Amino acid sequence: MTLFNLIAIVITITGLFSYINYKFIKLPTTIGLMAISILFSAFLIFLHLVGFDVQAPASKLIGNLDFSKVLINGLLSFLLFAGSLHINLTDLRKEKWVVVTLALLGTIASTAIVGFLIYFVFRLFGFELPWIYCFLFGALISPTDPIAVLAMLKNAKAPQPLQIKIAGESLFNDGVGIVIFITIMQVITTADFAPTQVLLLFIREAFGGLVLGFILGWFAYFLLNTVKDYYVQVLITLAVVTGGYALALALETSGPIAMVMAGILVGNHGRLKALDEESRKYLDTFWEIIDEVLNSILFVLIGLEVLLLSFTWNNVFVGLIAIAVVLFARFLSVWVPIRCFSFFRGFVDKVVLMLTWGGLRGGLSVAMALSIPPNPYREIILTTTYIVMAFSVLVQGLTMQSVIPKEDTAQ
Repeated sequence: MTLFNLIAIVITITGLFSYINYKFIKLPTTIGLMAISILFSAFLIFLHLVGFDVQAPASKLIGNLDFSKVLINGLLSFLLFAGSLHINLTDLRKEKWVVVTLALLGTIASTAIVGFLIYFVFRLFGFELPWIYCFLFGALISPTDPIAVLAMLKNAKAPQPLQIKIAGESLFNDGVGIVIFITIMQVITTADFAPTQVLLLFIREAFGGLVLGFILGWFAYFLLNTVKDYYVQVLITLAVVTGGYALALALETSGPIAMVMAGILVGNHGRLKALDEESRKYLDTFWEIIDEVLNSILFVLIGLEVLLLSFTWNNVFVGLIAIAVVLFARFLSVWVPIRCFSFFRGFVDKVVLMLTWGGLRGGLSVAMALSIPPNPYREIILTTTYIVMAFSVLVQGLTMQSVIPKEDTAQ
């Protein structure tokens, strides 16, 4: 099957599911699409069990798409740039130390806590995973997914300071999580990987991504400031995303971090200072449509990934316990920094609860799990990741509104 046919099938399915959700189910778009896709996948599995072999061709189709590469090397750059375009830099500066602490130290702490606890959970159900693979699972499941988080924030009327904390953290900690994941994978696959190499890899990926994103953002601002044609201006931003992300991959720096930094600079300088009102309207409309369409496609693909998983009762029980483990790790990695910062500044009531429950996991975690090379531990890591992610999006995403305070009393 050609690439065009694969894309055509996925877009057609996404369009049909979007119509069904809009007309009948009426859930938030991303959550509704994922729920419908999971139910559709479950129906195909049921047909297979009763003798109609429709699961095999569907699984082959999904397998040919290579979800990990589609997201990490394709959709992610567009979605991160689109999401960061509307992050207010002034508001982000006010929350910078909270955001940096949660994104960096919080992700590292969560990785360690999840890795330590999940080791015993796996053992309890007969899965003999080495410590290093448990920490690998901690690295891929600890970052909050910016795509899922930003989609949730569109529907939840959270106070502005809280939105900046949640969105800012999620936009940066996915890059941090990918860097930690890559570092652990290097340790697993390279026998003589020294501690100094770990540090250098982390610096190259994380700080290299920040520097590249800064350069891309200011270069885009310069170009946008010298033209008045909105077609050209849209093409410049597209060039930043596609060319910039490809350059980041070639330089082996963090593409996600580069896209977030570039998006924030373009959104706050290029978009607000270099563009007139009409150009800004066209640019915003273009990226909003890109964001909505690619988000819809992504969550449909996430739901269809069920067809590639092998569920057993042990896998399911491990996944259900892992949900509690991940939430506990998230709570601790949020509570400690917020507790420390509370000596110097105020926070909205129940901020720890909101940051814990609003820290959604999404397609990025599944993509990282799928990128693990074939080995005896890959299947249990993948199914556990999927169960945690599904709970996060479907349950936490739908109930987030109930933990948000009614009045905007944020400090």
